Amino acid sequence: QVQLVESGGGLVQPGGSLRLSCAASRSIFSFDVMGWYRQAPGKQRDLVATLTGGGSTNYADSVKGRFTISRNNAKNTVYLQMNSLKPEDTAVYYCNAQRQRDYWGQGTQVTVSS
Repeated sequence: QVQLVESGGGLVQPGGSLRLSCAASRSIFSFDVMGWYRQAPGKQRDLVATLTGGGSTNYADSVKGRFTISRNNAKNTVYLQMNSLKPEDTAVYYCNAQRQRDYWGQGTQVTVSS
C-alpha cells in the first residue's frame, strides 16, 4: 500500500512563502509522475504542478514563475516551493503519484490571508 504524507501547510500573509513536502512510502522513481493538486472550497481539484521521472515539469498558468516543484530522491520526497503567495492560492493541497493508478495524500491546508 502506497502512502503519501503531506506537510508544510499553514497560514501565511500575501506575498509570503511556504514549502510543502510529500513523503512517499516507497521510492519516488517507482512512479511515472508525481505532482501537486489543490482544491478550494466549492471548487474542483485542479493541477498545480507535476514532475515526471525524467525530470520534466509542468505548471498551471496561475502559478508559473511563483511555484517550483522539486524532489529529493534519497528522502523519497517531493516538494512544492510556493513564493509570492496570493489569497487565491488558498486551498487544500494534495500530493499525487501516478503508476497504473492515482495515489493521493490526505491534503494540507494552505491559507493566504492578512
